[in-house]
Amino acid sequence: MFINKENNWRHTFIRTFLTAFLIVMVVATPLFAKMIEVLDMNPGGSDVLALEETIDFETLIDSDSPFFDAFTNANKVNIMLLGYNEFEGLTDTIMLVCYDLDYKQLDVISIPRDTYYYRGKGYIGDAHHKINAVYRKNAINTAVAVSEILMNIPINYYAVLNYTGTAAIVDSMDGVPMDITFHMKYDDPRDKPPLHIDIKPGYQVLDGKTSVEFLRFRKANKGYRGYPDADLGRIKAQQDFIKSALRQCLSFDLPKIARTAFDNVDSDISLRAALYLASKAVGMSGEDIRTYTMPYSKVEYYVHPDKEGIAEMLTEIYSLYLEREDIDLDN
Repeated sequence: MFINKENNWRHTFIRTFLTAFLIVMVVATPLFAKMIEVLDMNPGGSDVLALEETIDFETLIDSDSPFFDAFTNANKVNIMLLGYNEFEGLTDTIMLVCYDLDYKQLDVISIPRDTYYYRGKGYIGDAHHKINAVYRKNAINTAVAVSEILMNIPINYYAVLNYTGTAAIVDSMDGVPMDITFHMKYDDPRDKPPLHIDIKPGYQVLDGKTSVEFLRFRKANKGYRGYPDADLGRIKAQQDFIKSALRQCLSFDLPKIARTAFDNVDSDISLRAALYLASKAVGMSGEDIRTYTMPYSKVEYYVHPDKEGIAEMLTEIYSLYLEREDIDLDN
């Protein structure tokens, strides 16, 4: 089984994009709560497309699915988080945060960006059938793909953050302390703009620009080492980054960080909904947070979703709403 789960205090939250989003939702909301008309605003602006107004996920759930009752009856809010590379037009980070409002349980599922997703005969070339190419500046495209891969799980909201926004948020908190364990060296002059990463080992405070380089680093280049498994290695590095970033922002000027984050996150969640979710999260601890990587098998250019492993993962996440013996993994 490919589930990667860590249930200790160090895994408080996941990745840069989750940090920025939660800062906006938990901190910025009370700052504007006195203005009733603002409560229906969202970071994406008035013209943002809303998942719940665009897609009826309940109609996508097969009534014969072993998760039909759990998906429809669980008091969960599922938020898709995307880290968007505006230079390549791809989503480098895809994750689904499943928050149980009754039991205050937070489950985070990471979807590898090389996950195979067939988009039809009109798309030629291996790169077009990776899930990170589905976005096309419309989060709804990725939401449909993620839902389909995860057995038509409903998705309530989305949040998108690009590298420019990440750099601005990190600078607003005066950088993020990190202990770099090896020389991260990589050059890609073909990137737009050209990508040059040169982060030497040792304890240091990463500014916005260097943080983006750290988050983008994946593989070996010109004799310098990379992560043993490029994409999954970067997922682990981003998890370490988010832990440090959260500690840093909690000891800094939260309103300043929140204002910066609000200007750099696109989301269809309103401040009214965010305030409600923030109030329900009061009292949560690190023990209430579990992390997963989508179960998969790797073949050539892609990672292929493992249906049986995904069913086991969802059984664990929705265990409070179904009995394990009711799940037939052969169907």
